[in-house]
Amino acid sequence: MMEKRPGIFNDVIGPIMRGPSSSHTAASWRAAKICMDILNEPLKKAIIDFDKDGAWASNYREQGASLGIEGGLLGLEITDDRMKNTEVVANELGISIHYEINSFKTNHVNTFRLSLEGINGKNTQAVAISIGGGSFEIQNIDGFEVNICGDFYELFLFNSSKEMTLEEIQAILPQSKSIVESFNSDRRLINIKFSNEVFDETIEKLRSAVSFDELIITKPVLPIVAGNESELPFTSVASLLEFAEKEDLDLGALGLIYEQCQSGLENSAVIDRMKNLISIIENSIKTGLEGTTYEDRILPQQSHLINKAKKGNKILQKSIINQIIANVSAIMESKSAMEVVVANPTAGSCGVVGGVLRAVADDIDATHEELIRAYFATGIIGAYFAMGPGFSAEEHGCQVECGASAGMAAAGIVQLFGGTARQGVDAASMAIQNMIGLVCDPIADRVEAPCLGKNVSAAVNALSSATMSCAGYNALIPLNEVLKTVSSVSSQMPTCVKCTGKGGLATTNTACSIKEKLALKNTIVTV
Repeated sequence: MMEKRPGIFNDVIGPIMRGPSSSHTAASWRAAKICMDILNEPLKKAIIDFDKDGAWASNYREQGASLGIEGGLLGLEITDDRMKNTEVVANELGISIHYEINSFKTNHVNTFRLSLEGINGKNTQAVAISIGGGSFEIQNIDGFEVNICGDFYELFLFNSSKEMTLEEIQAILPQSKSIVESFNSDRRLINIKFSNEVFDETIEKLRSAVSFDELIITKPVLPIVAGNESELPFTSVASLLEFAEKEDLDLGALGLIYEQCQSGLENSAVIDRMKNLISIIENSIKTGLEGTTYEDRILPQQSHLINKAKKGNKILQKSIINQIIANVSAIMESKSAMEVVVANPTAGSCGVVGGVLRAVADDIDATHEELIRAYFATGIIGAYFAMGPGFSAEEHGCQVECGASAGMAAAGIVQLFGGTARQGVDAASMAIQNMIGLVCDPIADRVEAPCLGKNVSAAVNALSSATMSCAGYNALIPLNEVLKTVSSVSSQMPTCVKCTGKGGLATTNTACSIKEKLALKNTIVTV
């Protein structure tokens, strides 16, 4: 799905969000937020519908799509504590938000349609898809085909005159990054993308040159605005390794170069952004270990049990795995309690990278600067994963969530060990190889179990793979071939084990019983 070059901050490490799911909660929040810009007046009523054959029809509430949509429509920041109670906020504001399961033409399993009515009577309908890890695309607005991914300032001219060509418009707006048109019957829509905020003088230029019925501006929702990219000194995994050996660079340095070229930001600004992300990740460990609660979840707090068992001499006393399990559990518990976390590369797999890198960094007394470089090493592996299969479990299963995070984390550990770029890439290859074919079968449609166990397994797998690579083990299959294999295997996996709740552990008697109990509990609470 992803054709453009992905960024580490836009597509891999992030978004900063509240749980439970990046593909459900963060992507839907982003799309809904932009749809409110398109509506361009306060919201009165919204009808959200899902295709009956899509992946979200059965779990949009449980996995947080409804929370994300409501938060975006209500103008809440995704880190706002009120995201935990969006229905209450909507009721207080007198806004009606209703959900339906219908049948309509889609081209992606994660499709949702928003029909919005403003307080002044304006109606807008948009069709959007979630493509994994918080990435999304609005594909249609009021019958017009569009491509809105939240990484540009966008200007829309509805029902503009056909007398002026796109080339003529481009001439009066040389700062624009692209201008495209679409048609709906005899109506014309011109969509103009900018990398900078659209000021009044630009609007006045258009008003004096082009006739149109309505002008709408949307703001970017991704952290890095597109259009400032520069050419990379490497274009593939093979050329990356060649460049690394020629310039004597490790994988962390390559990750930093990659994001500098992708974002257009200065070196210091890129590092500062990564520092901020790491601080949020590590705070989620702290929050989880201190204890979290949330009504609508399956598992109780468990991250503290590792230290308790260690003190009671019930487990190994000197194993780094103890701390890995505790850290990963803490992050996952923070996510499941709707606390602020960083999707890395998804919310469902957010415990892996942060949990294992913190444990390894503590074990070897790594500096904070070394940890930052390790995160850049994870980021560039994630970028190549995004260029390949991407991070949508609904398309590929958990092999692109915990599998991707295992590969990313393995590369980061090699960086902490002082290994070479080639060793980091080989470690990523090994780790991902070990998780090809991993299914996504969340119990009771919550992103908790077996997600926790898979996150822990991915983290330990990452440490093992990094250790083997640095010791000289042969990865055998190059990373690029491994990523192609992930995509091919996903086509052989049945849909029922791709985050639908219709296969795997989700269909066991115990899982079904848990789901029934949670449904009854929520019904009682609602009434």
